[in-house]
Amino acid sequence: MSAFALSQVLAAVAIGFDLLSFQFRERRRIIICLAISCLFIATHFALLGHSTATGLALLAAVRLVAGYLTTSKRVMLVFIVATLTVTGLPFYGLLSVISGLGSVFGTVGSFCRSDRTLRLVMMGATSLWLVHNWLAGTPMPVLMEALFLGSNILGFYRFYLRRAGRAEL
Repeated sequence: MSAFALSQVLAAVAIGFDLLSFQFRERRRIIICLAISCLFIATHFALLGHSTATGLALLAAVRLVAGYLTTSKRVMLVFIVATLTVTGLPFYGLLSVISGLGSVFGTVGSFCRSDRTLRLVMMGATSLWLVHNWLAGTPMPVLMEALFLGSNILGFYRFYLRRAGRAEL
């Protein structure tokens, strides 16, 4: 199996964890699924030779574990600085900018206390990563981010919008 084909298989596994993540209500369950997904995505990007995206995905996995343990804004700032460093050192232009911004949004989301805020911020992060993956020419992560965004919107609807509509009746 070629490195490209294997990378797409790993991205498909990550899709499963991403889809599962936002169907949970509990913040910690969401985060653990996202951390596992990030490990598969990091390997995916490593196989494709995208060093910035690989570094950011590995950093995201560590960041999510930290976010699982704490919502400290100081810890969040450490991860934002680390994200900017990983983005800036091997700077590759537009792809680095988009992935860096997506990771900053993801960092902020990881340290949100409420699952509602986490969902909203992650919608921004996912949108940026969707554009990144499209420009990077990797089809499975494009699909993954599109499904992830859809799953997040569905979860947001189930837990917040549908209930709000019922309360008004």
